[in-house]
Amino acid sequence: MTAYDTNNIFAKILRGELPAFKIYEDDKTFVFLDIMPRCPGHALVIPKAPARNILDITPDDFAAVARTTHKIAAAAKRAFNADGITIQQFSEAAGGQVVFHLHMHVMPRQDGVALLPPASRKEDLKVLEDHATRLIAALKTT
Repeated sequence: MTAYDTNNIFAKILRGELPAFKIYEDDKTFVFLDIMPRCPGHALVIPKAPARNILDITPDDFAAVARTTHKIAAAAKRAFNADGITIQQFSEAAGGQVVFHLHMHVMPRQDGVALLPPASRKEDLKVLEDHATRLIAALKTT
């Protein structure tokens, strides 16, 4: 397997070198909005540990990602009055991974509304700001 690249875009976000719409952070995880969302409220949960994907993350760090994903999914369901939640994780290029820092997609879903194709459009910053505000508020009611 290829080694972890410390200059991947998510590593740069973690170091504060690139901006992100932060939703949540704890000692092991960081959550922010996807700037090319497949649906309103599409968030990404990443470990702070340098893990390329599910194949090289420690079980403890992956457990932290899973706990945070659970928390964000519940908040997203409330914040967007979602009918359901889609959680996705891709490992390696053949598995569909594009950014090589482990991440979980959390997507609130509405009945009958298809997801947009991946990376199909960059969302307006004001819309992302509104979505971040909604998710952060929903986390406070947990």
